Amino acid sequence: MARVRTGVRALGAVLAAVLGASLAGCSSTGGKRAEERAEQAAAQGRAAVSTPRWTIGMVTHSGDGDTFWDIVQSGAKQAAAKDNIKFLYAHSDEGQQQAQLVDSYIDKKVDGLIVTLAKPDAMKAAVAKATKAGIPVITVNSGSAESEKFGALTHIGQDETIAGEAVGEELGKRGRKKALCVLHEQGNVGHEQRCAGAKETFDGEMQNLYVDGTNMPDVQASIEAKLQSRKDIDAVVTLGAPFADAAVKAKEQAGSEAEIDTFDLNAQVATALQADTLGFAVDQQPYLQGYQAVDLLWLYKYNADVLGGGRPVLTGPEIITKKDAAELEAYTKRGTR
Repeated sequence: MARVRTGVRALGAVLAAVLGASLAGCSSTGGKRAEERAEQAAAQGRAAVSTPRWTIGMVTHSGDGDTFWDIVQSGAKQAAAKDNIKFLYAHSDEGQQQAQLVDSYIDKKVDGLIVTLAKPDAMKAAVAKATKAGIPVITVNSGSAESEKFGALTHIGQDETIAGEAVGEELGKRGRKKALCVLHEQGNVGHEQRCAGAKETFDGEMQNLYVDGTNMPDVQASIEAKLQSRKDIDAVVTLGAPFADAAVKAKEQAGSEAEIDTFDLNAQVATALQADTLGFAVDQQPYLQGYQAVDLLWLYKYNADVLGGGRPVLTGPEIITKKDAAELEAYTKRGTR
């Protein structure tokens, strides 16, 4: 986590310097007054800078109704309001359609692009087309291994293998012996990396279960059937907050004693952690992913700034348990954690 905090502090320092340069007046009190005006503008959703109104598009691999991406968008929109950015958003969980959406933003001549690389092979040509057109690209959430190779400025998110390894270690600390890793989107390389990382560090037995994440009743039924057939499973790990609730219901219907754990955090997960319905959650701070991506593109356009030094800017993982949930609950309810 030290590396993450260093990146955030660096971003704050750079942003403060840039805003100071662009907003401060000539008087001895101009800098302080400009800073106060910037803070007020950001709080009111108004632009805190006088730079041109650039347009930034974000295209993700999200399916319909995934609350994780609502949080990412919340961060992106807040940064866009502050930075005088026109923010566009589109999504598709089909790799080819996601690439087509990127192409449509290129045709609109956006000033910057934010994309996910959950299905990198499908996205490679679209990212190359953007960079060839002179459009700076930042990748978020998925695709840290491919980001630099594809020509992106940097990647913002968590290393999925490291996140998975953290889960495997946590399961071991909790004395779990047989775990189920539930993958809700086939072909998503990040999901495969999470389960593989968890299996690598987990001393017990871990089995993958593939479900149709677009059909929540099917998700619940699939988990329930597995828990009924394998009474020795003592942990179920879901890869997204919306699927944790389905796993809890499946556990109840199957009469299982398995602990339910999940990647990602939202208001429902925070409440479930406090109620001991869930054991732990892995937070990758999606709000920060959206916010930083827009902010870094603004910094690049304004000042040619780039963070990461060729390495991903990490926003996670962080293991969240019952003792942390109460403090974070207010943030999850407002949609920023």
